Amino acid sequence: MGLLADIKGLLLDLDGVLYVGSQPIAGAAQAVARIRKHLPCRFITNTSTRSLASVHHKLTQLGFSIGIDEIISAPQVAKILLQNMAHDSGRPPACWLLLHADLQADFAQFSCPTGEPDVILIGDIGETWNYALMNRIFTRVVAGAQLIAIHKNRFWETASGLKMDIGGFVAALEYAGNTSARIVGKPSADFFQIALDSLGFPAAQVAIVGDDIESDVGGGQAAGLSGILVKTGKYRAGYVSSVVPESTLNSISDLPNMLGC
Repeated sequence: MGLLADIKGLLLDLDGVLYVGSQPIAGAAQAVARIRKHLPCRFITNTSTRSLASVHHKLTQLGFSIGIDEIISAPQVAKILLQNMAHDSGRPPACWLLLHADLQADFAQFSCPTGEPDVILIGDIGETWNYALMNRIFTRVVAGAQLIAIHKNRFWETASGLKMDIGGFVAALEYAGNTSARIVGKPSADFFQIALDSLGFPAAQVAIVGDDIESDVGGGQAAGLSGILVKTGKYRAGYVSSVVPESTLNSISDLPNMLGC
């Protein structure tokens, strides 16, 4: 991990850092504008309910001036992974896409006409989860399908409070199927490397700013970045973790002063 004085680029998580639900964090847009005058940034997210275009549209509607090419989403990384698998094998993998409707078009090239998938790609499908669906997925995993998850978050912050995320379903399928899912988003090292490659800096010169002590800060530190925790979004003072951030801020609005921007 690098020292914050050596930071030349930033990875900024979206949900819980820049906004919660449909409400921006107080002072976030102004803070981002100040920071971007001094440091290049990439805006990262594990969201599996929005396409890249939808994420960009939401940020614009909330008052953030951010280019779509500055956003790195977990579904975007999953698509790259599937494209690489297609390149290596000479054909697109047959995929069972358990994804939000907004994402389906982004993965149109990957289908499973036979009903026997090579890959089961899991994202957020809301209230669709039930025992019958879990058992259908389990059956295909036992038959040899590879389990890939957009992320494995335990919970997320909504306008009405914390809600269980897809990590619990992924963990249950791993346990029942005696397998390990490939996790695409944070805290995956592959995810952070793609973000670092986009910035063009080594990990020691980049810090991640997040509200998730494990996935954001811990995942970033494991990849060699410095970690800055903000006390917004899913942050809870009573949550116990072995991860120790390089710095903790009340919110992103405090970040420009800390960085001297």
